[in-house]
Amino acid sequence: MREVAMLQGVDPKRILQIAVKKRVPAIMTYLSKGKWHVAKVFLAALGHNRLNIEGAHSGEKPQPINIRIFQPVGISFKYEYGKFVFDTAVVDLEPSQAPGQGGAIVLALPDHVEVIQRRSYFRVSVPESLKVNVLLWHRSRDEAESTIRDSRFETRDCFQGRLVDISAGGAQAIIPHQSEVTPDFKRGQFVGTRFTPMPYETPLMFNSQIRNILPSADDKSIYLGLQIVGLEASPEGRKVLSRIVGVVERYFKLNQSSAKQQDMQRVPEAAP
Repeated sequence: MREVAMLQGVDPKRILQIAVKKRVPAIMTYLSKGKWHVAKVFLAALGHNRLNIEGAHSGEKPQPINIRIFQPVGISFKYEYGKFVFDTAVVDLEPSQAPGQGGAIVLALPDHVEVIQRRSYFRVSVPESLKVNVLLWHRSRDEAESTIRDSRFETRDCFQGRLVDISAGGAQAIIPHQSEVTPDFKRGQFVGTRFTPMPYETPLMFNSQIRNILPSADDKSIYLGLQIVGLEASPEGRKVLSRIVGVVERYFKLNQSSAKQQDMQRVPEAAP
């Protein structure tokens, strides 16, 4: 069964009506001038062929969102049993219906909405039987990104580490300190990410935002907490997201199988 599935027999407009009525918070991602941007928003109003969103803010003033008309965007929001994702485009910018809330962004009504089961967003450890290498590179390094796309991949352009856990929303990697170059990652930075889930599979590649950085116990490595970004913003990205969901399910089953085997080995033999 596909974990990322088209909602059959359900009107996307009905889903959005519920989200607007309940003021469900959402995340908007978009690519501008070669950089990914992530903004917290809420679904404010729904029209015949349009969806109004407004920036979510906790302070006195709304945070500005630099976006333009015709800008493609991805929207995701959690509700009840899953996370709903779709891509669309900005069709207009207009004043907010609520005073003091800043401007509203008008989106084209999406043709369809896809849902990911909530369980896919729980972190799953990489099975002990696997050693999954992960490569990270700075998004500003064009030469590293272009090398990723062909077979002449050079690890000197990237930082290499090991994948620790993964979910449909993020991952954790451990990166050892290298004698030649010290990892210079920063919180909030966007990085390219690449790993091969199983030895016989093609690599997965996507963009991530670094959410936290922690040193290892021996201070010889760093742990990076990564949030996957941008995959909901295009059909191609959602194919990658679908593969990641499949990886999460496969790792979960492998971990359960390994745990059962260990339990069986610990069962004492019956006395004669």
